[in-house]
Amino acid sequence: MNDNKLMNRAADNIRILAASMVEKANSGHPGGAMGGADFVNVLFSEFLVYDPENPRWEGRDRFFLDPGHMSPMLYSTLALTGKFTLDELKEFRQWGSPTPGHPEVDIMRGIENTSGPLGQGHTFAVGAAIAAKFLKARFDEVMNQTIYAYISDGGIQEEISQGSGRIAGALGLDNLIMFYDSNDIQLSTETKDVTVEDTAMKYEAWGWNVLSINGNDPDEIRAAIKEAQAEKERPTLIIGKTVMGKGARKADGSSYEANCATHGAPLGGDAYVNTIKNLGGDPTNPFVIFPEVAELYAKRAEELKKIVAEKYAKKAAWAKANPELAAKLELFFSGKAPKVDWAAIEQKAGSATRAASATVLGALATQVENMIVASADLSNSDKTDGFLKKTHSFKKGDFSGAFFQAGVSELSMACICIGMSLHGGVIAACGTFFVFSDYMKPAVRMAALMEQPVKFIWTHDAFRVGEDGPTHEPVEQEAQIRLMEKLKNHKGHNSMLVLRPADAEETTIAWKLAMENMSTPTGLIFSRQNIANLPAGTDYEQAAKGAYIVAGSDENPDVILVASGSEVATLVAGTELLRKDGVKVRIVSAPSEGLFRNQPKEYQEAILPADAKIFGMTAGLPVTLQGLVGCHGKVWGLESFGFSAPYKVLDEKLGFTAENVYNQVKAML
Repeated sequence: MNDNKLMNRAADNIRILAASMVEKANSGHPGGAMGGADFVNVLFSEFLVYDPENPRWEGRDRFFLDPGHMSPMLYSTLALTGKFTLDELKEFRQWGSPTPGHPEVDIMRGIENTSGPLGQGHTFAVGAAIAAKFLKARFDEVMNQTIYAYISDGGIQEEISQGSGRIAGALGLDNLIMFYDSNDIQLSTETKDVTVEDTAMKYEAWGWNVLSINGNDPDEIRAAIKEAQAEKERPTLIIGKTVMGKGARKADGSSYEANCATHGAPLGGDAYVNTIKNLGGDPTNPFVIFPEVAELYAKRAEELKKIVAEKYAKKAAWAKANPELAAKLELFFSGKAPKVDWAAIEQKAGSATRAASATVLGALATQVENMIVASADLSNSDKTDGFLKKTHSFKKGDFSGAFFQAGVSELSMACICIGMSLHGGVIAACGTFFVFSDYMKPAVRMAALMEQPVKFIWTHDAFRVGEDGPTHEPVEQEAQIRLMEKLKNHKGHNSMLVLRPADAEETTIAWKLAMENMSTPTGLIFSRQNIANLPAGTDYEQAAKGAYIVAGSDENPDVILVASGSEVATLVAGTELLRKDGVKVRIVSAPSEGLFRNQPKEYQEAILPADAKIFGMTAGLPVTLQGLVGCHGKVWGLESFGFSAPYKVLDEKLGFTAENVYNQVKAML
């Protein structure tokens, strides 16, 4: 155990660096970072197990930061471990810097997650803890890590904390230890003005082990972490009462602690100078790692070498005794797409695409051993039960299955699946109704930003939900999600793959594309109602190009009809009427405009020529297809909320019929 005088000196070093980063950038949040410095210092210098030489080691502990605005605290601590240079700290929040305002996932530098939208970071940790349990059930002692999370008052307040707290407690995630930095101060108010509940009792009610400590006292922090590590039934919440802006002084030398002003702005001028002096630093040269602090972290690095060497030796002995399991573990963490016998999947013609998805999921359950599928209390309706029927759900103490029943909590479920993906070693998918993708959008965005290949399964894709009415009938959702295909990630790729297959056979191809996509999230949009198969001879493999010509299309067409999902079958039915009038028609199925726009210009022009007359049909907003029909085209879509009625009545009333396709195209021609 390290001397507390040294530990306080190290925490002050973190405070000085954090405050100085914000001061130099003239932007950022110093107060929280200064208050939380004691916990992260104890964690990183005495408890967190990782390999400094091999940051991707699958058996490492993970640290998930929820309040991303406290990035100066994390960067400063990681600088003490050698992952950041002092010059990089000086570039905080600047163009091209590795120290952006909110941390962005970078395993090689010790950053496990991108954080910023409060509540998501600690929910990723819950997902990582579930993934670790799943893997431990299969690989025993070589996957025995602890997941640490750090949450602030804002994260506790965000509604997502209820979902993640409930789920972690219900599943008994004893491998999860979360520190709650409870400092009573937020950006614009004291917490007592907005939070009156007993947080400890709330987490106890969810089945957590709750410890309350002085979060600035190294001895109390140590004791709490040790007690949490010894807990074998429940996740642990350590409520650390900390001091916002600990050590901060105003321009007149009086205390600047526990003040809203230090939360979200540089200390400024003489207040900054007085603060650095008070913490034992030099305001003229603040970017320094004190020699004794450097020695503390060098000592920890040597300790980690021994700890990690022992763990590697155990793993080697285990691998020798279990060569097949060892090969499997390596494959799971390789990031490679799984091998699936797609040709063997037989679909029932004319089925709903959600049912076709269930057929695929049944095959994946038996062929992809590291896949976890979740549902927000809808498994028998979103048809993720195709997977569940071949496995069983997670229960407290039993993670031998591969299905996660999330309950009604779409955002929590999505973030937990992202956390599983961030942990590594598993492929995560989650299902709900498409209209509820609204609840998930903040998570989908983070998955795209972090390039996590989570599969989002969205069923009941249109107004054909029928009698459930406008609350359950998606209209604008497809346009919103397809914007993610247009948004590029920082590698210049489409930030997301979105697929809405036209029939059962195209559903298999859509799932194949999703499972092969290991670099971005995928959205799969499926129908509730049955859909007639596309004409015989259709080359479904062409769906990989995003849009393709359906079998039976005419040469030199007078008009091109384009759609995705069930509307393609409606176009096929309308084509029969048009051909009776001698109209030559090409039908294009376009499950993914994003994929289509990635094809060579020659291919795009061959499928949808710029000067062609193109008619599009979509059950969503017309804008969903306007990019494909072009300036000579016309889109029939839905421009209002839906209505409550049987879906066949809605098709008639809203114009999604063969007869209306005929009328609209004839009017164009």
